[in-house]
Amino acid sequence: MTPADLMQEFDRQTAVLIDRGYPQHSGLDDAAFRALLTPLAEKVVTFQVSAGDMEIGTLPFAIAVKSDLVATDVQMAAVSKDGRQGISKLYPRSASDFHVTADTVLPHGLAYLIVDIDRGQQNRNLPPNEALILIKREARLALTIEEGIAIATQCPDFLRKNNCYSLLVSRHAGDQRVPAIWINAAKQPNLGWCWDGNPHTWLGSASCASRTD
Repeated sequence: MTPADLMQEFDRQTAVLIDRGYPQHSGLDDAAFRALLTPLAEKVVTFQVSAGDMEIGTLPFAIAVKSDLVATDVQMAAVSKDGRQGISKLYPRSASDFHVTADTVLPHGLAYLIVDIDRGQQNRNLPPNEALILIKREARLALTIEEGIAIATQCPDFLRKNNCYSLLVSRHAGDQRVPAIWINAAKQPNLGWCWDGNPHTWLGSASCASRTD
């Protein structure tokens, strides 16, 4: 993608977040929210990435927003695919119970970029624990809940029937549950969980090449 293409995509993603109410949920007006994202635009134009492919399951980048700024449940409720709103069903846990694993380093900013995203088609039907080994072996980074929501918010068509994704580095201490986003029976984007040792033919494990703010 050219710098102009990347900037156009960044502006589109910014507009999506504003349209979904992120400024109001973060206690900012639209101008202040845009100002928060402005430093990211300077990074975007330097990326050497392809345009992405929805069928294969790749994207150039996505703007991720931390739950410190907009609560995870609020972010998931702002996801919309084919007119259906996203829902969270993590019982007996809640989204706030899941935290980034100790070996995962996030940028300091409240909003940041995940770059060169892969849905995990090559690791579909692998238990999350095994998929994580492959992702690390390839020097890639497994994703958090908020990063997975960012993808679904910006590119809802990235969610495909029988081809969705787990988010391996948001975990609850001592728990084998792994959060994932998929399309449920009601055709809604659904944030739920699966066991870390169980394979699913309809779930890969998503990753990115880098994070930056």
